[in-house]
Amino acid sequence: MRGQLIKRYFITGLLIWVPLVITAWVLSVIVSTLDQSLRLLPASIHPEKLVGFAVPGAGAVLTLLMIFVTGFLATNFIGQKLVVWWEKLLARIPVVNSVYNSVKQVSDTLFSPNGNAFRKALLVQYPREGSWTIAFLTGQPGGDVVNHLGSEYVSLYVPTTPNPTSGFFLMMPAKDVIELDMTVDEALKYIISMGVVAPPPHHRPTPNT
Repeated sequence: MRGQLIKRYFITGLLIWVPLVITAWVLSVIVSTLDQSLRLLPASIHPEKLVGFAVPGAGAVLTLLMIFVTGFLATNFIGQKLVVWWEKLLARIPVVNSVYNSVKQVSDTLFSPNGNAFRKALLVQYPREGSWTIAFLTGQPGGDVVNHLGSEYVSLYVPTTPNPTSGFFLMMPAKDVIELDMTVDEALKYIISMGVVAPPPHHRPTPNT
């Protein structure tokens, strides 16, 4: 009995500390990465020089401020002209041009408020029939692929678990895809937790007869 009680206390403690430690570690990695933006500042005006000690998160604040200011400037006429000029300049550099255009197309698709990429969680059979997993809608096939598949196909991304940043790009018939009544955040939690953290059930309204 005492051994079971000790085991119960230990597991309860793990359930409290493991999420806290992992969350703190992830935040530490993010903040330390964003703090690298301080290298853009002259050494004489670094926060450590001004206040006498390192200020954690100062680089994160600087990064967010730079993103906001860049977005603000790019929305006016002069800023848009500068962006066009900058993209034309990059287009003259062979390797940089291909990398920049590819990344820009992906980012424009993902962050566009009018886009459908990663806006819907789907249920698909993968990697074989009878085995189901969660995927995210990324759009529809394009280019010469349409000539071989037709218009009744959708493009989707199947993430791996527990790391959803890696996965597989698939094109499947639209009839084989089930749209889930589940937000993208709920689906990501479900995937990262390997099915442990299941989203609450959504009861579909029954049609009146």
